[in-house]
Amino acid sequence: MAKKPSGKNTSGRGQRDLTVRVKTAKGRRSSSTRWLQRQLNDPYVKRAQAEGYRGRAAYKIMELDDKFRFLVPGARVVDLGCAPGGWCQVAVPRVNALAEKKNKAVGTILGIDLQEVDPIPGCGIHVLDFMEDGADDKVKDWLGGKADVVMSDMAAASSGHKQTDHLRIIALCEAAAYLAFDVLDEGGTFVSKVLAGGAEGELQKLLKQRFTKVANVKPPASRADSSEKFVVATGFRSAG
Repeated sequence: MAKKPSGKNTSGRGQRDLTVRVKTAKGRRSSSTRWLQRQLNDPYVKRAQAEGYRGRAAYKIMELDDKFRFLVPGARVVDLGCAPGGWCQVAVPRVNALAEKKNKAVGTILGIDLQEVDPIPGCGIHVLDFMEDGADDKVKDWLGGKADVVMSDMAAASSGHKQTDHLRIIALCEAAAYLAFDVLDEGGTFVSKVLAGGAEGELQKLLKQRFTKVANVKPPASRADSSEKFVVATGFRSAG
């Protein structure tokens, strides 16, 4: 005879533990297993899948724009290192790139990356190394003029050494900033990911020379255990 349920919560919790647990597969490092488990349980990952965005990073630019309001109808935007395209997806409706908002200015979005990126309606995507000679002229040509926003969620490939990775991403951010100096219109905005770690002082000094305001923000969508933050520089001045 089957034993009847006792009605007691034998787990000691008020509800089931819904955390997805990932078994360590042969040949997979424990760090990879932890990353996979974190991905499967990340609410931003699940939300991105449900809402059709190409990655959780889409919510970072949403939150930054909600605070600083730089993706406005009619804005001309350059997204450096745009793969897989989540930031471009967010920008399309906000700058009205598809002209869906009647009586609003129509914006332009240019995605740049070293690799091919699947097309995004309302966004022009080009394969380009933005650090090569003449990249700034190509960007302005494709954009049809100067930009109102240059944004970057780029990160250098991880070396596994925290200090080295920090220096690499700061160097990448500085390179992006110099491109922004060449392609931004007066009053423009520069948004870039950086890693907190002590070497970003020169970058901050550089940006403060060319922008009226420089803010450092960690949006809610950035993982709490990450050293990632974003610099948002507004009010570009073409003369340093």
